[in-house]
Amino acid sequence: MAIEETIYETADQQTPQSEEKKYQADNIQVLEGLEAVRKRPSMYIGDTGVRGLHHLVYEVVDNSIDEALAGYANKIKVTIQEDNSIRVEDNGRGIPVDMHEKMHKPALEVVLTVLHAGGKFDKGSYKVSGGLHGVGVSCVNALSDYLRAEIHRDGKIHMQEYAFGKPTCALKVIGETDHTGTTVIFHPDATIFSETIYDYDTLANRLRDLAFLNAGITLTLTDMRVRDEEGNPRSEIFHSDEGLKEFVKYIDEGKEPLIEHIIHLNTEKNGVPVEVAMTYNTGFNENIYSYVNNINTIEGGTHLTGFRRGLTTTLKKYAEDNKLLEKLKIELSKEDFRDGLTAVVSVKVAEPQFEGQTKTKLGNNEVMGVVQTAVSEALRNYLEEHPKQARVIVDKVVLAAQARHAAQSARLRVQNKSPFSGAGLPGKLAPCKSRDAVECELFLVEGDSAGGSAKQGRNPHYQAILPLRGKILNVEKAQDNKVLASDEIVNIYKALGVTIGTEEDSKEPNMTKLRYHKIVIMTDADVDGAHIATLLMTFFYRRMRPIIDNGYLYIATPPLYKCTTKGKNKIEEYAWTDQQVQRFVDDRCGGDRNKLVLQRYKGLGEMNPEQLWETTMDPENRMLKQVTLTNAAEADRTFSVLMGEEVAPRKEFIETHATYANIDA
Repeated sequence: MAIEETIYETADQQTPQSEEKKYQADNIQVLEGLEAVRKRPSMYIGDTGVRGLHHLVYEVVDNSIDEALAGYANKIKVTIQEDNSIRVEDNGRGIPVDMHEKMHKPALEVVLTVLHAGGKFDKGSYKVSGGLHGVGVSCVNALSDYLRAEIHRDGKIHMQEYAFGKPTCALKVIGETDHTGTTVIFHPDATIFSETIYDYDTLANRLRDLAFLNAGITLTLTDMRVRDEEGNPRSEIFHSDEGLKEFVKYIDEGKEPLIEHIIHLNTEKNGVPVEVAMTYNTGFNENIYSYVNNINTIEGGTHLTGFRRGLTTTLKKYAEDNKLLEKLKIELSKEDFRDGLTAVVSVKVAEPQFEGQTKTKLGNNEVMGVVQTAVSEALRNYLEEHPKQARVIVDKVVLAAQARHAAQSARLRVQNKSPFSGAGLPGKLAPCKSRDAVECELFLVEGDSAGGSAKQGRNPHYQAILPLRGKILNVEKAQDNKVLASDEIVNIYKALGVTIGTEEDSKEPNMTKLRYHKIVIMTDADVDGAHIATLLMTFFYRRMRPIIDNGYLYIATPPLYKCTTKGKNKIEEYAWTDQQVQRFVDDRCGGDRNKLVLQRYKGLGEMNPEQLWETTMDPENRMLKQVTLTNAAEADRTFSVLMGEEVAPRKEFIETHATYANIDA
């Protein structure tokens, strides 16, 4: 059954009831079909920025994944074409093309032009599905200036083209075929999206996740825009035979394992397929990622609650039964059992009920008990069969409890008694005058020299400066008590007005008195500066995650060069890349590089206060890069590889990404 989406727009109710301004039936605007999607795109895909742009690809790929889950497909190919259009091809059954009885048009056209239409509502077609609202591919069609669907089915190739959600030709047969499948080619509408350039790594991360979450399926990503010296396009194949077991290995690649095994279960209870993989490493962070029907439930839900309960109760009972906690003088916390834990939880639910702000929190109560039981059984069997590893895990839990207890007194160092009193602020902080966190900015600046220039060049009304001495502690490899003993980190906590829970077992930051809604990392544009920026991002990701989740963290991008023409009428411009320098030569120097005076900034300290303000701090001119989190599992792996103990994965990461990296970007 198709449900028509309608949006009503009303006149301003405060307008006087003149003859021309009466609120009548003709004031009601009814948006039919896909017009509602084009009018309010963010209601359907989240936003019209980079995330929404990539979400279009996910919607089409999810349709192909649903075919695979139903047992009809095992290969999915995604291609970024030279014009930034996307091609998604699968070897499934092919979208039906016969006439729809109620709509009096081909089923393909119904799927592509009617909201809430699709096989997801027919339980006989799909037992479980990621695209449960039936709006995915129709939204992609609505938000594309061009879409072409090719269906291989019943020995024929069927084709239909669309523009802005409307068919531009009738469904027609264009050839014969000996296989089945669906191919969708689309180009995003530039009048809708603020950005239409697809990022290879973003798509690769999502396809890699899907390969781990759906063992046996092969996904291929090809980028026709980038080619190697032999002319071959950039391409990767994602395939997993062991599913989540390999996923956990991948996430923990940069970490030192505590036990040599990945504890893995793949079962079905009460009609709910449950797959879980978990292990422990020598680190001190908890990394649990949960999925429902391949959707990353970033807010957790009942399946995550069930996993945590199963883990805690089973481990605690084993430790108590084997008298492994007799010498422990302090009470264990639930968090102690998750110190150094990496786990992936995936469930397939026929009718998931999502809640939460982002609609990615599972609310099905029956799933909690299912996951808890499955995890308890699998973990209990593992502990009994591997007593040596079980003892190592329990020792890790005890160590976590002792470190948490030791960190209790260290937390007092970051408890600010008054949010704006001088006693609660670090000595080198130059605070701003405003007390409105929404408008206030804090610059974390590398070194006293640059800090001095920033203090002089800033707008003191809303910009605060905190100079940092050298490289801060690498929190990736440090326990709570070591982190909270670091003067530089304590200064950052105090400057932000953030405290660490006064409760003994609380590691979560208290954000209620956060002073700034824009925290800017400002370091030199060299290797040392990049290292300091990475250390700071690691700190915020591991210890101040809400800062990133709320979109408050930014990276400043100071210019690399100052370009000046020779002669009397000098022209000066700043450049951030070598390409911009060349453009200056072409536009301002008539192509003659001898007329260029080029100054290379090795550090922020080389700029005077006016230059630093003009290029890097002035909202009218500066370029800030917002730090966002699109894939938590990939982010965790990246931080572990770059900042962890293992050298080999870090070397491989650098060599792989250096091939396609823009070093000056």
